[in-house]
Amino acid sequence: MNTEKQIEFDKITAIWSELAVTGKAKECIQEASCCLAERELRKQLRDTTDSKEMIEKLGTPPLQNVDEIREIMVIAQKGDCLTPYQLERVERVLAAVRRLKDYLKRGKMYENPLAYYEENLDAAEDVREEIGRQIRGGEVDDHASRELLRVRGEIIKCEEQMKQKAEQIMRAEKACMADQYCTFRNGRLCVPVKKEYKFKVAGSVIDKSSTGSTLFIEPTAVARCYEELQQLKIGEENEVYRILYTLTAMVATAAGAMNGNIAMIEKLDFIFSKGKLSIDMGAVEPMINTERRIVLKNARHPLMDRAVNVPLQFGIGEQMRGIVITGPNTGGKTVAIKTVMLSCMMAQCGLHVTCEEADICMNNAYLCDIGDGQDLSENLSTFSAHIKNVLEVLREVNRESFVIMDELGSGTDPAEGMGIAIAILEELRKSGALFLVTTHYPEVKEYAGRTQDMCNARMTFDKETLSPTYQMVIGEAGESCAFYIADRLGMPQEMLKTAVAAAYGEEAVGTYRFLSQDSVLRKGSAARITKNGKDKKSKDLSLKYKRGDSVMIYPDKKIGIVCEPINEKGVLRVQMPGKKIWINHKRVKLHVAADELYPEDYDFSIVFESVANRKIRHDMDRKYTEETIRYEE
Repeated sequence: MNTEKQIEFDKITAIWSELAVTGKAKECIQEASCCLAERELRKQLRDTTDSKEMIEKLGTPPLQNVDEIREIMVIAQKGDCLTPYQLERVERVLAAVRRLKDYLKRGKMYENPLAYYEENLDAAEDVREEIGRQIRGGEVDDHASRELLRVRGEIIKCEEQMKQKAEQIMRAEKACMADQYCTFRNGRLCVPVKKEYKFKVAGSVIDKSSTGSTLFIEPTAVARCYEELQQLKIGEENEVYRILYTLTAMVATAAGAMNGNIAMIEKLDFIFSKGKLSIDMGAVEPMINTERRIVLKNARHPLMDRAVNVPLQFGIGEQMRGIVITGPNTGGKTVAIKTVMLSCMMAQCGLHVTCEEADICMNNAYLCDIGDGQDLSENLSTFSAHIKNVLEVLREVNRESFVIMDELGSGTDPAEGMGIAIAILEELRKSGALFLVTTHYPEVKEYAGRTQDMCNARMTFDKETLSPTYQMVIGEAGESCAFYIADRLGMPQEMLKTAVAAAYGEEAVGTYRFLSQDSVLRKGSAARITKNGKDKKSKDLSLKYKRGDSVMIYPDKKIGIVCEPINEKGVLRVQMPGKKIWINHKRVKLHVAADELYPEDYDFSIVFESVANRKIRHDMDRKYTEETIRYEE
């Protein structure tokens, strides 16, 4: 039994999850369940209200996803060196903590209890400032230390000196050079020397061109500078690692505060996601009771459009434990019972409900049977699935449960289904649980009307417009309105009389006022069954041949080209050598299709028209002419 899916609480959870920022909060939302401790539930609802008020007054809180930081903190505490990228992530989270502290401090002026969570956040300003000063753009900044600034300055000078020496050699040996620019090959600064002059330039051959005509030589003077450069880069690397290890140690020292910040951000993210959901849905905080009472004023289904949703008035638990709801199909019975249970479940998960006012009792279990449940893989019919689900509900139900069942006793013989429906209601009544059921059985309505702790309710229906009003009236039994709907939609009186007599007896026919005219059903035209494939009218001969197809003419077995496809008389026109003929399609057989003979968009006038006609047509396209195109008959 998947109650959350049947009443669409899973869709609420999906919307709620999108409003969270951190992965931990999303995980908590997906695992959200009904709270069974009254004190804890009241705290959760109060947190939702406080978060909603703070968002309305101060805007959306500056929360940030901190999933990545958990892994970074583990690396730092193990003593491994953090990369500049990881240190920047730490700095960003600390900046987010500072913004969140400022946000919560502003909430203190409204005496919002959530604002005092600010005292549990530690922005670790010294760590944040040190990382921000030494790490920039994903790298250790030049000014992170005096030594690093000096070494990088020396590196720049050395690289510039290497370039100057290479350019000096290229100018001195210009005739030997294959190009005007020096280049890097395998990390070495080289000059491009023609192969025949390789002994003119002192140095080491590092690479050569694909043709072998150019050698890339590192001059000896440049090589000496390269060795000096490598020593400087080793010094730079050592200093960078020293800085990174120092910053990593600072982060590891602040690990306790950081882990506390992460946990607090995730907790606040979960709380504020409930406030965001309440604002988006226009919900209010419900009152909670343990007295088995549910009262909803102007309740609406949270997934339905507010502009078209009709508010529901509902109450149960004061003098009755169960309500049997009746009314026409599409009258809103299923939506009504889903709305009630969904409101209760949302409230018990610490969420606000989409009502004007709500007083909701705590329930230890939410049980339901909605939908036909038919499953071919398990060989379950509609009725079998219902009974299987109902028995599971009856095994779990107790006096603190809330049960809803749709179309009780349906899917089988009406008389037997009615009996089973009454038996199920009796078991639910004995359990002491709160329950809502929908049905069309008149005997079930009568049973509910005379049984203690139960009553009827109906969904109203406008008989003039044949449309439901989606209003529930508790204390009154409804009717299916099937005769009214059929009458309005034009069912003949004779059929209606037969239906009324079968349902309520012959004496009821005279008391029924028919609105439709006395008419008969008009039979529509239906498709005919073709025997042995002999229905010639079903064949579309015009598609058999198309213009340009090469065909063979029988009995002469001569080849021709189709000029005009088959007409309604079964005759087509074929271009033969020197003439065009009309011939019955039965004397023609396809030789080669036009698609295989001619390219797409081929101009068939070249084949089928005379040179004179084509010239006249060309003149007509360019100017006015009195010439006419003549076609042979």
